[in-house]
Amino acid sequence: MLLPTQKTPPKQTLSDQTVLIYGPTKIGKSEWCSNAESALFISTEPGLNSLEVYQVPVATWDELLAICAEIADGSHSFKTVIIDTVDNAYKMCCEYVCKKYGAEHESDIGYGKGYSITNNEFQRVINKLAFLPYGLYLVSHSQEIEIETRTGKYSKVVPTLPEKARKIVLGLVDIILYCDIEIAPGPDNKQVARRVVRTKPHVHYEAGDRTKRLPDVIDLDYGKFVEAYNAGMDAKKPMKEAAK
Repeated sequence: MLLPTQKTPPKQTLSDQTVLIYGPTKIGKSEWCSNAESALFISTEPGLNSLEVYQVPVATWDELLAICAEIADGSHSFKTVIIDTVDNAYKMCCEYVCKKYGAEHESDIGYGKGYSITNNEFQRVINKLAFLPYGLYLVSHSQEIEIETRTGKYSKVVPTLPEKARKIVLGLVDIILYCDIEIAPGPDNKQVARRVVRTKPHVHYEAGDRTKRLPDVIDLDYGKFVEAYNAGMDAKKPMKEAAK
């Protein structure tokens, strides 16, 4: 019998979650990720020189596939896989498809097939990584785009991935964290800048939290993020017990 007879319980630990973290350059995204449990960086661009981390630099999609196969094999102690950045990973995927089909650009592969093949390959690999029993953190930069609706236009901050790849990633991840600078009055009424992550959907930026455990805004500090995540989990327990 293929159909399930029991519901699967929600996954509880952060090392079970798939997270997208994005924001301005050098705000501290990689440093934040480096504090994840037993972290391994798949590094697709320079930028980790100031951090003491386990990292595997990759320059091609073939190299990334080889690393993913080794991770899936499970003969290691890593619990969180970080692709830094997922933007460059997607570019490598594009180059891989073009090389495979002898094209200079995806558009050279007829009838839009190049884009479709690239997106399918990218989604296949990211999906496979997300199904592994490890946390998966995807790092991206931020950009502001203009959204046009029937009633007007507005701006929104989103990850720098191309649109199709962005939709794949946003649909896949459990938590979307937008890194931002919040300006607020300090103790002496002077303006104080605070690095934060925003976790809830907003008309002017992309964010989200399927676990429903996180507050709207948290300091850009991994320890405080874990603290908030665990507090949200504890806050859910009485509600479940009351519903019984």
